[in-house]
Amino acid sequence: MTDEPEIEPIEITYDEDRYPARPQRLRPRSNMRTSSIRRSFSDPRSADASNPSYVEWLIRQSMLRDAEVLGRGLSGQPSMWRNPYARPDARRAIQTASVWFTAYPISLITGHQSYLAALGDDALWDAFEKIGITAVHTGPVKQAGGITGWTSTASVDGHFDRISTQIDPAFGSDDEFRQLSDVAEHHGGSVIDDIVPGHTGKGADFRLAEMGYKDYPGIYHMIEIPEEDWHELPEVPDHRDSVNLDPATEARLAELGYIIGQLQRVIFYSPGTKETNWSVTAPVLGPDGRTRRWVYLHYFKQGQPSINWLDPTFAGMRLVIGDALHSLGDLGSSALRLDANGFLGVEKSAEGSPAWSEGHPLSEAANHVIASMVRKVGGFSFQELNLTMEDIRDTGRVGADLSYDFINRPAYQHALAMGDTEFLRLTLRTSLSTGVEPVSLVHAMQNHDELTYELVHWATLHRADLYPFRDEEMTGAQLAETIRADLLEKLTGEAADYNLVFTTNGIACTTASVIAAAQGLPTLDSITDDHIDDIRRAHLVLVMFNAWQPGVFALSAWDLLGMLPLPSSEVKDLIAEGDTRWVHRGAHDLMDVEPDATASSSGMPRGRSLYGSLPTQLEDENSFASQVSRILSVRSSLGIDVGTQLDIPDVAHPGMLVMVHRLDGGDATLEDAPLQVTVLNFTGETIEGTVRSEAFTPRHVVYDAQTREEIGNVDDLQSFTVRLEPYAGLCLLGRAPDEEQVDLSELDE
Repeated sequence: MTDEPEIEPIEITYDEDRYPARPQRLRPRSNMRTSSIRRSFSDPRSADASNPSYVEWLIRQSMLRDAEVLGRGLSGQPSMWRNPYARPDARRAIQTASVWFTAYPISLITGHQSYLAALGDDALWDAFEKIGITAVHTGPVKQAGGITGWTSTASVDGHFDRISTQIDPAFGSDDEFRQLSDVAEHHGGSVIDDIVPGHTGKGADFRLAEMGYKDYPGIYHMIEIPEEDWHELPEVPDHRDSVNLDPATEARLAELGYIIGQLQRVIFYSPGTKETNWSVTAPVLGPDGRTRRWVYLHYFKQGQPSINWLDPTFAGMRLVIGDALHSLGDLGSSALRLDANGFLGVEKSAEGSPAWSEGHPLSEAANHVIASMVRKVGGFSFQELNLTMEDIRDTGRVGADLSYDFINRPAYQHALAMGDTEFLRLTLRTSLSTGVEPVSLVHAMQNHDELTYELVHWATLHRADLYPFRDEEMTGAQLAETIRADLLEKLTGEAADYNLVFTTNGIACTTASVIAAAQGLPTLDSITDDHIDDIRRAHLVLVMFNAWQPGVFALSAWDLLGMLPLPSSEVKDLIAEGDTRWVHRGAHDLMDVEPDATASSSGMPRGRSLYGSLPTQLEDENSFASQVSRILSVRSSLGIDVGTQLDIPDVAHPGMLVMVHRLDGGDATLEDAPLQVTVLNFTGETIEGTVRSEAFTPRHVVYDAQTREEIGNVDDLQSFTVRLEPYAGLCLLGRAPDEEQVDLSELDE
């Protein structure tokens, strides 16, 4: 092979005197020098660029190559013009899939089946139908991790470091995914898959990028450092392919104009492991015979290099869109989660300030492109965006159809822990006033991640704003710190040694373990069968909160089975570097396919279930799953999921929460749309109090939508009185004295 001519990379410097983000010259000569090191091409068995067969093998594995093939297959087809795509449509998405089961591949006990085959089992979907579940979110199932030489390496973040469009054989096959899609459709359901627009793993695409091969460096935020400045870089040990930059090196490289330096925050910060968002590679040989070293951006872990959405090659955009089209067009999924999609734009800020890396307009633009493409082929998307409410609102106006509810989840768990809904009422009201309506949110209970208590809205953009709380005014920063302190005190440490702090992000826990801690049970051994009824009642209140309001309702197997965290000793190797989330990802057996199994096929230890398997629960009308079924039946019969939230009134008791909804299907022109009122008791004591709202019509009769029992009448002050047992909830409707009650059975039909 002959050496290819050197290509001088384009680098951008910044005008420090006026606007730092404006390039003074497009091609500054000082940053165009590259390494002149050459390597001879010798061993044809080598796992490096000296071996053309190795380079070709990497190309065949790459997602960018697959994207090009998929794109050509769909280009010019009439199917690309059949669906509206310009604007997000939350209610359309909800009507497609209103109640989701969120799965986690490595934790499901599947017997002798693969994970995807187990999810596509008819018996499981029969159970889902009885409960009221209409969609399954598979979690990430495509190949993830990295490639070192000829060898695949394990995922560093629960398969969110994708390296291929193909299904990981550990979870099944492409055909089994297609079969799952068919079975779901037969049962009136659908399948939700994932794409990760923000990063990949260190697979073939990254290895080709390190080599400087064709368009591949354009996939990532990676900057080639000339050889004469390698002395500025830390050495990479022989057993590593990169090392994280310390803050001093980050600052020095920013001063030299290579990178934009510090970002707004360091997610997963860990001293000595991840102190910045930048890492540097070891020297890597390219097919042109030149050896390069790169500094690359990663918002998350070092093995998750960030995608560059504004590189001139648009290679990153092509890769992501290709992955989405594969899931929707080839595998048969109906929707996609956009993971880490709030971090798609990064830009240098004024001198001395962190780079602009959150809430960037480029993120909104990129999300618009992704979500529009998904809608164009007939699907919908939702985003996991833990940013300020304004950022969620603005991204949702043009991007994904739905957003994950990071706003209220820590707030309702705080309400349970404290027996006081004041902060929850504040989050609900702030969300409404900001323009983030609950119908646009995925109200999820536990998933694979921690209880996130960063409270970004309060701790960042609104840190200096004042809010009334506990009979005083607090700044947003003080409010966030107060809530975090409450959660830590009530849910971790001596209060509950089984719930573990996860870096600066939140708490590793299950819903059942949050409840157990709130009810004063300090150890796993102290949680006995005698406590199950109380835990179940509180758990059902949280179900009512999430299900009896507009939007998607999502729950996991950990919720359905009442799973507790694993003892730390059972996952000590997994949590050794600080990722405590593994304690709440215990294996579980939904359908009793392998009752004696002590672990999943992926090796996750089996956790303790308080409620039992779905077949056992569905035979008991008082079980958790059976009661969830009744809650969801009311939700679907009344159309609460596509209604409009009107009011979060003040309450007569601090442990009470009231939400008022208009059952209008989103049509504000309906003059006679009925009202629905959700009233909840977040405490373990019986409470009684007045419910008042300006939305109520005086002298209307108020009755229980489930039992049809009359509760009382709305008085002339637009109020009525309720009595709630410990951890209880009511779904209430109103009618004029001469009207008939709503017949839920007729609505079901």
